[in-house]
Amino acid sequence: MAFSVKKNVLHTVAMIKAYGVKHIVVSPGSRNAPLMQTFSEDPYFECHVIVDERNAAFYALGIIQATKQPVVVCCTSGTALLNFAPAVAEAYYQQLPLIVVSADRSSEWIGQMDGQTLPQAGVFGSMVKKTVNLLEINTSQDEWFCNRLINEALIASLDNAPGPVQINVPISEPLFDYSVDELPQVRKIDKAATQKIVDINPFAKSWSSLPKRMIIVGQMFKDERMTAVLENLSMRGDCVVLAEYISNCVSPLFISNFDAWLYAMPEDQKGDYAPDLVITLGGHIVSKRLKQFLRTHKPHSHWLLTQSGEVADLFQSLTDLIETDNRQFLTDLNTAIAEDNEKPYHSLWKNVSDKIKEPSSDIPFSDIQAVGQFLNLLPENATLHLANSSTVRNVQLYAPQKSWNVYCNRGTNGIESSLPSAIGFAAVHEGITYLIIGDLSFFYGLNSLWNIGYIKNLRILLINNGGGGIFHLLSGLNKAPSLKKYVAATHHTDAAKWAEAAGLNYLSAKDKNELTEALSKFVDDTASGAALLEVITDMEISKTTFKDYYHQLKTIN
Repeated sequence: MAFSVKKNVLHTVAMIKAYGVKHIVVSPGSRNAPLMQTFSEDPYFECHVIVDERNAAFYALGIIQATKQPVVVCCTSGTALLNFAPAVAEAYYQQLPLIVVSADRSSEWIGQMDGQTLPQAGVFGSMVKKTVNLLEINTSQDEWFCNRLINEALIASLDNAPGPVQINVPISEPLFDYSVDELPQVRKIDKAATQKIVDINPFAKSWSSLPKRMIIVGQMFKDERMTAVLENLSMRGDCVVLAEYISNCVSPLFISNFDAWLYAMPEDQKGDYAPDLVITLGGHIVSKRLKQFLRTHKPHSHWLLTQSGEVADLFQSLTDLIETDNRQFLTDLNTAIAEDNEKPYHSLWKNVSDKIKEPSSDIPFSDIQAVGQFLNLLPENATLHLANSSTVRNVQLYAPQKSWNVYCNRGTNGIESSLPSAIGFAAVHEGITYLIIGDLSFFYGLNSLWNIGYIKNLRILLINNGGGGIFHLLSGLNKAPSLKKYVAATHHTDAAKWAEAAGLNYLSAKDKNELTEALSKFVDDTASGAALLEVITDMEISKTTFKDYYHQLKTIN
């Protein structure tokens, strides 16, 4: 093996290996060449090369979502590091253990008009759980210090709620001496897991005194045991469980179409549906209507179950911050409460939910029709990635399936994240990875399609309505003169040549018949190669179809 002679590089790589991190996403450069040489020479690591640093970091997030393990993303010095910022922010709010290893110039040259220099240590501010700035190792004291710092960063990446960390590695010239043949022995500091015990009795007593109970499940990876706990709680107690697609929490007892009912709910009935107690767990929720509903009709109590211990007063009514294992807390609560023989509050919500029908198959060819037809064909146990804006909202009009695994970057809801994250996920996933994405998000992320010929299991459903469709649905904005050209960025671009350049099998559909034929090929798991199906819809028809669907909800009572 031929490793770098730089001792801080050797210790960084050895420590990352000691912590069991296997996937390393690198972007080309010279300052980080010693790191790339050392990572790539050790067969323990699986290295991925992504030229564009912004896409590289989101690609790494996709690997984290697929493996549920930390991933390193490594770059050269200068502005390269700044391109990681969107993904670092997403990782922070989605609580994903992204390990940023940034190569840096020697400290004496920072701010001296030398090339590719800027103050890299701490550049992500509060968006990382920990930043450490290593020394160049010359003494045993330096070695101990670097070892301690790297341990601190790697422990922080997984401690309590996971999250991103930065390890900044200054590397002086000469850079390219690779004459070391083994990694050093390093000290790994093991942190014992702690279990935070909560006295359940006060909460059980409060539960009993507040008859209208609502549990809201935010974004989570699929956890069948959590779903079972919530089902038991719903069966024993009079409570409503609200769960969107991204919660990966599906049951006939739960309600996923609540956003549609909140739109249709008569003003004089909102007090009946408002909860006395709200319990929230998981990450972000999509529905703005739910946030507005609960901010207006504030519950008496709001319990936030969290592993981070950070205050998130989403509904302006937080009364209890419960830092504990979510599943254990709900299991204990289920055991401690008395069973409700009657369930009027659950029935109130469930009866209305059952009346809300999905968009019918005979609606015009449009964004929501295409999404619905695709979801109807999506196979069991499918892996589905959702882009932000319209996509993640349109799927909510259709019932989720329990066997699906759903992913979406809702930490910061960025336009730039969906395509590279799905590609990173597909790179390490054995089955087919599906992505539904709109045209602006797709074209924004085109760089991530470069040099992905090795990925054969990616299927991209591109809904191209010629601009940012969601902006046409926002009250007030939809009448602005600037809407089409500036806000929605109306265009007449299709993806055929881009797909061809990326080596993707290209399919397209401009009406229902073409869509039916194309989808049969698109979801065929025996078909070889990655594919892109571009569904070209009319913005005005899609807008009208969407509005007509919601308008008919007003007749539900």
